[in-house]
Amino acid sequence: MSFSEDKVLAALEKVKYPGKDQNIVELGLISKIWSEGNKLGFTIVFDRSNDPVIPSVRKASVKALKKYLDPKVEVEGNIEIKAKQVIESQKILPEVKNIIAVASGKGGVGKSTVAVNLAVATAKAGYKVGLIDADIYGPSIPKMLNAENQRPSVEVVDGKEIMLPAESYGVKLLSIGFFVEPEDAVVWRGPMATNALRQFMTQTSWGELDYLFIDLPPGTSDIHLTMVQEVPVTGAVIVSTPQQVALADALKGINMFRGDKINVPVLGLVENMAWFTPAELPDNKYYIFGKEGGVNLAEKLNIPLLGQIPIVQSVCEGGDTGKPAVLDTGSDVSEAFENLAKNMIRETERRNTEMPPTSILEIKKM
Repeated sequence: MSFSEDKVLAALEKVKYPGKDQNIVELGLISKIWSEGNKLGFTIVFDRSNDPVIPSVRKASVKALKKYLDPKVEVEGNIEIKAKQVIESQKILPEVKNIIAVASGKGGVGKSTVAVNLAVATAKAGYKVGLIDADIYGPSIPKMLNAENQRPSVEVVDGKEIMLPAESYGVKLLSIGFFVEPEDAVVWRGPMATNALRQFMTQTSWGELDYLFIDLPPGTSDIHLTMVQEVPVTGAVIVSTPQQVALADALKGINMFRGDKINVPVLGLVENMAWFTPAELPDNKYYIFGKEGGVNLAEKLNIPLLGQIPIVQSVCEGGDTGKPAVLDTGSDVSEAFENLAKNMIRETERRNTEMPPTSILEIKKM
């Protein structure tokens, strides 16, 4: 079975463009129609890459085709979204396929520990990975990756100085910790901190990467705004403990990313410190921060729970010694981080199939 172009267009004529009296066919948004058996695909061309109606038009198109063309038509995942106007800044990091923000609503929930182990686990799975330590005031990643003695080098390209990231455990990385003494405090005003992050993203030779993780500082700040203004973030991973006060702050972080102005997809939630398991009692679980608070929040918000990470001594020791716990192959905590990476990769691929690329945030002056 195959579908004629006329019949496809007739079905899509039932889809009105939100806020207009015309349908998407009348507006000339449909192109490149193809079909093979029950499979059907086509392209919808919007004026802007950040048009907020893209998800609703895509959903309405699928519904119309199943209702007016054939209920067995396989169209999900075959609709390509293109834009007439693509923001020029999206050319930054052209060789990086996915930019993943790792964020938390508050400090002390183990966000950097999760970011480090997630990055190493993804590299172990065979992907090309980079990691930016955007926690300018509390850089910890060089120590956690046993890279404190490394110093990123600089090369001159077309008259401009370009940084070359350090590398540890197969992960390329940059941190302000490479440029200050470990015992020195970073006492900078906001513009200096955001400029440092901007350099890490735009004046660094990251090369070809499948995933570039950005470990953000806790809360919502200038750093977060700088990130979404400079690069198109593929999605965000939110880290929280099961404790209610931590979950309340995690909710704020989720709402920030999902808000209309930022509009970055949330790939899912990580429940860190989900339970305590002592080494001498490996089968015991003690829910010292509450039980399944992250599970319940993920269900409430209809976002994936990417993983539950237990409190075990090896996680703390791994951070202190610079050997991430995920490298302890065969252990329960290593398996937990490996599953987290698998789930993150799955959700990223699904996001890229079902949604258009993220646009950078444009701040308009009033």
